[in-house]
Amino acid sequence: MARDRRGAAFSPGARPDAPTPGFAGAWAIVCRVAPYLWPRGAQYRDIRIRVVGAMALLVLAKVATVSTPFLFKAAVDALAEEKDATAWLAIGPVALVLAYGAMRLCGVGFQQLRDAVFAKVGQQALRRLALQTFRHIHAMSLRYHLERRTGALTRVIDRGVKAIEFVLRFLLFSIAPLILELGLVAIILFIAFDWRFFAIVLVTIALYVVFTFRVTEWRVQIRRRMNEQDMAASQKAVDSLLNYETVKYFGAEEREAERYETSMRGYEGAVIKSQVSLALLNGGQAFIVTCGLAALMALAAVGVANGSLTVGDFVMVNAYMIQVMLPLNFLGTVYRELRQSFIDMADMFELIDRTPEIRDKPNAPTLLIRDAGVRFDRVQFHYDPERPILQEVSFDLAGGRRLALVGASGAGKSTIARLLYRFYDVSGGAILIDGQDLREVSQGSLRRQIGVVPQDTVLFNDTIGYNIAYARPEADRDEVVAAAKAARIHEFVEALPQGYDTMVGERGLKLSGGEKQRVAIARTILKNPPILIFDEATSALDTATEAAIQERLAELGRDRTVIAIAHRLSTIVDADEILVLDAGRVVERGAHAQLVAAGGAYAALWARQSNDRRTAAE
Repeated sequence: MARDRRGAAFSPGARPDAPTPGFAGAWAIVCRVAPYLWPRGAQYRDIRIRVVGAMALLVLAKVATVSTPFLFKAAVDALAEEKDATAWLAIGPVALVLAYGAMRLCGVGFQQLRDAVFAKVGQQALRRLALQTFRHIHAMSLRYHLERRTGALTRVIDRGVKAIEFVLRFLLFSIAPLILELGLVAIILFIAFDWRFFAIVLVTIALYVVFTFRVTEWRVQIRRRMNEQDMAASQKAVDSLLNYETVKYFGAEEREAERYETSMRGYEGAVIKSQVSLALLNGGQAFIVTCGLAALMALAAVGVANGSLTVGDFVMVNAYMIQVMLPLNFLGTVYRELRQSFIDMADMFELIDRTPEIRDKPNAPTLLIRDAGVRFDRVQFHYDPERPILQEVSFDLAGGRRLALVGASGAGKSTIARLLYRFYDVSGGAILIDGQDLREVSQGSLRRQIGVVPQDTVLFNDTIGYNIAYARPEADRDEVVAAAKAARIHEFVEALPQGYDTMVGERGLKLSGGEKQRVAIARTILKNPPILIFDEATSALDTATEAAIQERLAELGRDRTVIAIAHRLSTIVDADEILVLDAGRVVERGAHAQLVAAGGAYAALWARQSNDRRTAAE
């Protein structure tokens, strides 16, 4: 009978309320998956052979399964020594029983061998689909990633792949064999008995399927409410524990417990309804199967009584009925999971079908660096046309020169860096490097020529050595150590028990902000690009460390084109040109001394920061 298996299809975060694709949509999804099971190309010849072999084994398994009731009938007739069973008696009851056992073993053996042969096919198809989705996510624009939660994206991949695995296994190894078995049983019932036997089986299965689907749809609504209550309770618990200190500050432990208990009461009521509905489903299924089986056996009993059927026929009819109904026991659970699986697969394919906002033009050439000169030509940019971010920004930065960008938060400084890296395309104007429009060259070649030290450094949950070498994976340990020394972090790393093999934790949380930033600097030093972007590169460092790093950054920037985004003006006084941004416009430009002498916005900001430094020193 049906069973509740909480978690697979209705785990918190799943979308049981999402519209299930109709037959056409579900068939379209299956058609999209099919090429992964029958890939073209000589390199996939082994996969195609495995598919054919698995299908052949599937047929053999079902033939063996359908044959076992015949041998069972023969053994029963032989043991009963029926007059009509003299042909079987010649073989012998023991031989028939052994043949029955051998055939059952063949059915199971072919089935297991089929699974083993098909395993590589299914897993390779899942791997290729997951890889395609993963690559596509990386191809999506920064805007897309800022609008979507990373956890949601990973769940789309995870659920989509698991859903495809379930659907493939269900369609290929449950539905297809069941249809084949029903066809064989129908032929046997028509030939060996008469149409009434098949009619009873057919009506029983039809009633069973309709009842199961109807009740399961009703239970889906109950499970949806149960999940909502479960998620509400879980969210309250997590939120309360994350704010543990706040709860303690205000002595709100009882209040939090009451909120949690309220959600759990709702969950309790929904679970009770779910279990009651499950009992109804199981009871109804048992009633339909029992009625069908009783009708079938009564018809067979009449045949035995009037001599048209043997006792073995009576047993065979019973065996076929049970054999056909057994795969339907989990129909409710399978249907519910299949319903959710098509939703998850639709989500994944919807993601794959999204067109990346930033794309290379066909046969885009490689960016060729000569002097590494950067030019912004009347650049405009906006996320929303009614809210411009950059307005007519223009500057020429000759190769090997240093440009600084200053201004209040939201002035557009970091946007300039992101446009240069082509996380976005400009809304108007153009950005050129050595005269080449960034929209005309390949993104990969552009980003290989630019190094970035961001303000907020996020590291991989791996070793310090791995994170530094991420800029150039082929670099040897000596080169990694040299970059770390240049970033003034080598001594710190060497003092750790595991040195460069020390794990940094998720997002680098085991390191301080200054340590993470120095790892980022070492990574950029190792990359050794001709164009550098320093986005508040020393904001998390103390004064002494900042002075040392600034000296190294100055050395790193020598003979390179540098764009430095700065809040502390003391870090960019040696820039060849400083642009002061306000609301996306360049309001002042010039060298440090010129801007201070001009007495404008930059001079006022310099005076304020100088006064703050003097106050801090006192």
